[in-house]
Amino acid sequence: PTLQTYILQLRELINGALRQGGGDGQRSAKDVLLTVPSGYLLKGGTGSSDVREFERLAGTGYRAMDAEDYPEAAARLREALALWTGPALADVHAGVHLETQIRRLEESRLCALDQRIEADLRLGRHRELLAELTVLVSRYPSHESLCGQYMVALYRSGRRGEALNAYQRLRATLVRTLGLEPSPVLAKLQQSILMSGPAGAPSAVGAPATGRFAQVG
Repeated sequence: PTLQTYILQLRELINGALRQGGGDGQRSAKDVLLTVPSGYLLKGGTGSSDVREFERLAGTGYRAMDAEDYPEAAARLREALALWTGPALADVHAGVHLETQIRRLEESRLCALDQRIEADLRLGRHRELLAELTVLVSRYPSHESLCGQYMVALYRSGRRGEALNAYQRLRATLVRTLGLEPSPVLAKLQQSILMSGPAGAPSAVGAPATGRFAQVG
């Protein structure tokens, strides 16, 4: 195939992406991939990439978390995460350097997800979170923060035994795969649940003093 054939195919892909992005219909592939005297010029336009928009929204969400504005934090982080439609660069053959960037992006997504769930817990949305957290702790069996959030959501939903079982599963995974015990923060959360009565009872104990997890009761 000639260079012109590749350019035509690339413009078809760009047109598809523009349609999928729900733009105003004013831009076409020829506005993005221009023909110039010296060859071709890729013009991104004045808009931001999905990555930059994700980072902007996530940053706004993090600042709202720091200010204890949990409704704003949950909304902005949810908006940021909605930009993800699958794994980062899933359709791209990744070399060593690109793999590093993919891991960085995935870690950024996971951090935003962690904080969005934390904000939702602060807003009392524990029952709505249970299905999502069940999937997440299965996907990330050694992720302590997600496990802690799952334990809090289960406990608040009156499922104290399941919350304690979640801790034991995480501990078994960490010991078996890494030879490590759960962190002191998570161990203290487990002790809080052990020493507490039924969820919502006056004897319910709060979260660890570090405040890493939303309160148990």
